Amino acid sequence: MTDPSEKSFLDLSRRGFLAAAAGSVAGAGLASSGAQAQQPENLPNIPDDAVGRPFPEADLQMPLPPDQRLGWCVVGLGAFALNHVIPAITRSQTCRLAGLVSGNAEKARRVATHYGVPDARIYDYESFDDIANDDSIDVVYIVLPNGLHAEYTIRAFEAGKHVMCEKPMANTVEECRAMIQASQEADRKLMIAYRAHFEPHNQRALRMKKEGAFGDIRLVIGDTMRPLDLSRPRDEWRVLRDLAGGGSMMDIGIYALNGTLYFLEESPVALVASISNPPDDIRFRQVEDLVTVQLRFGSGALANLSSSYTMNENRIQILGSEGTGLLNPATSYVGNTLYETGSDVGTRKVPVQDSSLRQFTGEIDHLSRAIIENFTPDTPGEMGLRDVALIRAIYASAERGSWVELNPDGTMRG
Repeated sequence: MTDPSEKSFLDLSRRGFLAAAAGSVAGAGLASSGAQAQQPENLPNIPDDAVGRPFPEADLQMPLPPDQRLGWCVVGLGAFALNHVIPAITRSQTCRLAGLVSGNAEKARRVATHYGVPDARIYDYESFDDIANDDSIDVVYIVLPNGLHAEYTIRAFEAGKHVMCEKPMANTVEECRAMIQASQEADRKLMIAYRAHFEPHNQRALRMKKEGAFGDIRLVIGDTMRPLDLSRPRDEWRVLRDLAGGGSMMDIGIYALNGTLYFLEESPVALVASISNPPDDIRFRQVEDLVTVQLRFGSGALANLSSSYTMNENRIQILGSEGTGLLNPATSYVGNTLYETGSDVGTRKVPVQDSSLRQFTGEIDHLSRAIIENFTPDTPGEMGLRDVALIRAIYASAERGSWVELNPDGTMRG
């Protein structure tokens, strides 16, 4: 069935289209024989025939040819990988799905069949190191529980591959440092999958901040919460400290933390935190539920952050001397929205053309281009280390019940 707008386009006569392109009334001044129309002065000569137009270099970024795309291997075929990572790879401009790693052979074969991955490029966790002999794989995307990030990232570097690692980077600062060292020794790129850096509404908010739309930023408020549901397999491992590294702050509070530093473009100098757990809730025997944090920055700005596994919120608010930006939701997979409040504009929804879905292809294409063009990714391992260090400082502050002073890399002083 033809779309009405498409039909109206198809119904345009050649003459009507060319006349409109020339800025004339439909068909006016065109000879019935198809000879060239008389052109107004000082306009380019517009032919009255089908011709090849110049390539729209300024408007279009073409995808790489298939034989030049990087091969990506996804490690861990859970809900996030199947619903977001793999579809984004297939939509990308720079890569192709070249391999799969899973402990469930039947699931891996089913995914491989749908995406055209040969059986020979399906690996399990025991055969993972064999990717070193697979020249079709250039990049490994680690989508495993947090406690496994360091091991498989380091093994991927030892196999000679570049790595995209899901956030948080690892459970400890020491693991993060080992991952960075392995990257350097292998001379391969390491990027942490902070997808919100490539989400169009977040990007627009940062541009507005840099352009002065909000004035001097004095306060950032970030609340990232979602209910933890143990009936879903993807949530089961999140209550185990060894695999998760922590609770709501490690899992989703990191979005508010990283987002705050993204917008302020500086690291905090001190923080204080509190933790609260519901009594007798089996979900919180090893990990935390509610966390609140106040951050202090050298510029004088403050941030108030919270995370929880028993409430539901996803917002980041930037408050400045001239106005306010509100992302609500801020870091969802789809449907993020940006609002601006100011004396000149009142309150308005900021128009953002691109869909939130672009955050997934955006981060994947970014790492591919960093590899091809040899530049440092915008969300490198050092950023992941900083955030893990800050989360460990948050836990330490909550345990001590006091402020802690911070180094520029997020680690605690003293």
